[in-house]
Amino acid sequence: MDKRMGNDVEGGEHERQGTVWTATAHIVAAVIGSGVLALAWTVAQLGWVIGPLVLLAFSCVTYYTSTLLANCYRFPDPITGTVNREYIEAVRRYLGPTNVFFCGCAQYVNLWGTLVGYTITASTSMIAVKRSNCFHLNGHGARCEASGSTFMVVFGLFQLVLSQLPSLENITWLSIVAVATSFGYSFISLGLCAGKWASHGEFRGTLLGATGGSPSGKAFNVLLALGNMAFAYTFADVLIEIQDTLKSPPPENKTMKKATFYGLGLTTVFYLLLSCIGYAAFGNDAPGNILTGFGFYEPFWLVDIANICVIVHLIGAYQVYAQPIFARFESFISCQWPEAKFIHATYYVRVPFTEFRSLSFTLSKLVLRTVFIMFTTLVAMMLPFFNAVLGLIGALGFWPLSVYFPVSMHIAQEKMRRGERRWLLLQCMSFFCLLISVAASIGSVQDIVHNLKLAAPFKTVY
Repeated sequence: MDKRMGNDVEGGEHERQGTVWTATAHIVAAVIGSGVLALAWTVAQLGWVIGPLVLLAFSCVTYYTSTLLANCYRFPDPITGTVNREYIEAVRRYLGPTNVFFCGCAQYVNLWGTLVGYTITASTSMIAVKRSNCFHLNGHGARCEASGSTFMVVFGLFQLVLSQLPSLENITWLSIVAVATSFGYSFISLGLCAGKWASHGEFRGTLLGATGGSPSGKAFNVLLALGNMAFAYTFADVLIEIQDTLKSPPPENKTMKKATFYGLGLTTVFYLLLSCIGYAAFGNDAPGNILTGFGFYEPFWLVDIANICVIVHLIGAYQVYAQPIFARFESFISCQWPEAKFIHATYYVRVPFTEFRSLSFTLSKLVLRTVFIMFTTLVAMMLPFFNAVLGLIGALGFWPLSVYFPVSMHIAQEKMRRGERRWLLLQCMSFFCLLISVAASIGSVQDIVHNLKLAAPFKTVY
């Protein structure tokens, strides 16, 4: 018998039942998130020529490096090797322990930063629902203020409950709901932008994009736009974890490559349509968040539905990114204190009217996940800057996680010699992506510093 095909042998309690479609659902849930709402503004900073081309370039690079990373799920052979259930485990086996610390910092900081970004985005959508209804009832001249911090706390409470659910492969339904809602708000956003475009009948925008007010402002906005594009394609940090939900045969890397192609293909089509039509509709004045950054509140019910879809989607996508953090941290403390009852004593709670007859949890899981989500919400309340935070997260995570480690592990897997043609091409691509990440980080930090001068933490009111 081929041992690698036996899920029970390799998985133990971790039985893998995922397919290409469940993996595609996880990918779309992870990729299409708050980043899609900033794409019209992003293209507006780069212009009609460079904007769509750069978006396509990010898509192609992400797909290529994702296929390299999918081959690293097993070591040393991508078909018959030993399973690597986490990104960092693959790095340890292919590149050795010296790269593990750097990888761990990059992966988990990026995962956590994404959760901060999702908290900010969900709160702005909640605020948009409240304000659109207020304007509809009282007129657009009404004073319709809402506290961003309050809605971040509400979003955090939802995550406290969901964080106690089982691991990623057992909450596929959450990703499916997230995908359905992501399609919902993507189509609605597209329809609203198309309606705006049709209302004035002009093809707005310029070849070089928005001026930014000054040469330095233009430069920083371009750098921030690159960071937003990088964030829009972020999912490499959970790729291995998603692949670990797949059953075999067929080999997991082949299934994952198909899922990646389908997932990134769908998202790229949405990205191009929404960004280009949004830019045509609003021109260089495109809002930072296409659903909440402008006064387009009619038909108010349609805008409400779109923002509710954003909220539901981010509730699910949050868990896709949070579960790997929980798993890593809980595995670490379990090994450090193997006899502690606080960590290992399991309790069961019956949950009626769900697919789970009972949920198991430990006190450590309950307490530590609660503290983690509270801290994440606190940071989001301190830095409620949509575009700047998304740009910084994308910039910090893009090169190391989406490019450097997949390329380095591929070189090690293929045993490429230093200086040969393939090695040189891969290293050139990696270096170019590094420059983009550094430049985008500079633009994002500058924008955060600028916003901090104008805003008071915990007192953000829209």
